[in-house]
Amino acid sequence: MIPNSLLTNELVTREQVLTFQRFIGILPNPDKVIQQNGGVSKIFPELKNDPHIWSCMQSRKAGVLSQDWDIFDRDANSDISQFIRKIFQKLDVFNLMNNILESVFTGMQVLEIIWEYDDNGNYIPKDIIPKPLEWFYYDEQNNLKFRKRDSLKGDFLPENKFLIPRNLPTYSNPYGESLLAKCYWPATIKNVGFRFWMNFLEKYGLPIIIGQYTYSPTPEELQSLSDRLNELVESQTIATPNDINIDIRDIGQSKSVELYAQLIRMANAEISKALLSETLTTELEHGSYAASATHFKVREDVILSDKILVESTLNILCDYITKLNFPKMQSPIFKFRTQRNLSFDIDNDVKLASIDNFQFKKEYFMKKYDLNENEFYINNF
Repeated sequence: MIPNSLLTNELVTREQVLTFQRFIGILPNPDKVIQQNGGVSKIFPELKNDPHIWSCMQSRKAGVLSQDWDIFDRDANSDISQFIRKIFQKLDVFNLMNNILESVFTGMQVLEIIWEYDDNGNYIPKDIIPKPLEWFYYDEQNNLKFRKRDSLKGDFLPENKFLIPRNLPTYSNPYGESLLAKCYWPATIKNVGFRFWMNFLEKYGLPIIIGQYTYSPTPEELQSLSDRLNELVESQTIATPNDINIDIRDIGQSKSVELYAQLIRMANAEISKALLSETLTTELEHGSYAASATHFKVREDVILSDKILVESTLNILCDYITKLNFPKMQSPIFKFRTQRNLSFDIDNDVKLASIDNFQFKKEYFMKKYDLNENEFYINNF
């Protein structure tokens, strides 16, 4: 029989294993790419400069940023919902969601809420500012701390002050999974491929101009001809006597060029898979309709997971606002409006309503069509 103390207490902890982290009180980000390449302050900005990475990031964000949203009552008082809805209407929610979605690519984000009082003395968020990730770290108990200059062990973050969206955090990696870090090697290989390609074009991209005398020239005559051929590269014209033959030869190797192009395409495809979980929406060179449909279904699933991340983060903000202004009251929720085939749904509901002794409940319409209670009126509820 296992003693109750063993059932209720945590037995396997970092303090028993990671002696170095126990000494310094810091849990390093376990991502080897981030550790070995200058940390988050260096690796992320460099990767974002890659045009394909930037394009994929914007494409993935656009799938969420283009969605409609609202504040829904759930079990909350409708007056509280209206209060929070007005707050969100004043906030730059588009930019806020954009900052939240950065956590998908960097693993996490730390957003500081700047509160202020409104005319009625209520706490409302004036601004929500993303802070540099290198300012923060997790300790061995997975507590996030601020690297304050005059505090050797860092400072705990106060309640109701920060939003911390994270992408797939775990006990061993509370920093979350960084998709940008997974693009590091494909981006590096692509940059090397571009460099080699440019070197190749510099050497073999231009045709070689060959000048030959019909007799044995003197060294001075050879040097003079060489200078005149160099001028030909810039001016594209040259005048020569009959005793000099000019030949232009193109020695570019198309097979070599294609190798570099294929390397870059493969690197971009790996980046697309890391950031978008599919390739056809960015690599549209070929693919059957069935494959395209499958890839777009994957994209929809990715967008759904990103929407859940944004909703959960902004619902924490709703909880903060409710807790500070209406203690012990239920908070409303931030939710994206469901995109449905309304014509199909309405036709089905009309058929159901025609059944004798059948009647819809108000909650059915609110849930199915993402409606607030004050947005519709139906008799006989």
